Amino acid sequence: MKNTIKRSLQVSGLTVLLLGLVACGNGNNATNSSANSTNTEELKPIKVGASSTPHAEILDQVKDDLTDEGYDLQVQIFDDYIQPNVALDTGDLDANYFQHITYLNNFNEERGTDLQAVADIHFEALGIYPGKVKSLEELKNGAQIAVPNDATNEARALLLLESAGLIKLKDNTDISTTLKDITENPKNLDIVELEASQIPRSLEDVDIAVVNGNYAVEAGFNAKEDALAFEEQDSPSAKSYVNVIAVKNGNEDNEGVQALIKALQTDKVKKYIEENYQGAVLPMF
Repeated sequence: MKNTIKRSLQVSGLTVLLLGLVACGNGNNATNSSANSTNTEELKPIKVGASSTPHAEILDQVKDDLTDEGYDLQVQIFDDYIQPNVALDTGDLDANYFQHITYLNNFNEERGTDLQAVADIHFEALGIYPGKVKSLEELKNGAQIAVPNDATNEARALLLLESAGLIKLKDNTDISTTLKDITENPKNLDIVELEASQIPRSLEDVDIAVVNGNYAVEAGFNAKEDALAFEEQDSPSAKSYVNVIAVKNGNEDNEGVQALIKALQTDKVKKYIEENYQGAVLPMF
């Protein structure tokens, strides 16, 4: 009987000890969880609107760097060229990174917004890509060419077509050129205006097409390898169409925005752009 009582006491003592250890363990976990939560809450959010390729991919390269500086980079993906500027203007975003400087200036003029470019990041080479026809020399009379239908990129496309010897323009330096400014079209080329994101999917329906750099990358194209002609890094287009970080006027000196710029304009990001996009996207810092 005494032995039974002794064994019972031993088991009870062991149970209490184990429970105590478990409780201590749970307490440590709770403490760690609380610490992690606190660390996350202490990060200051930077909300940035971006196109998925290459902008969001480039931003992803600096997310950890910004965390180390005390910021939580929150990237919101947009699939059009209007809403990222609307969201920036209304204050839903701290910055955006999806557009070139000429588009930004044109948007401000048309919409009455006051958005400012605060940093040059990269240039996406616009290219002429083969559709039904595999070379420019094969183009026949009346061949169809697809170009982006937004004003700034259409002008850019026309300038590229002229540099490739396919048309003549009234002024080959005018970045506001339209179809009405074509003065010579010896092959009577049928220039079809399409929404920029749709053009890569329409290549089989046209003879050739002018494709925006980001959409070419998304479609798996490489300007240097696949394009029949493309904009060079030292061309006038590079400066006129450099992709920028934009903010609402008055937020240029925001600490989070400045941290974002500092993180992006580094050798690390430059190397990433050069190695991953093989000339289709070029660093401009």
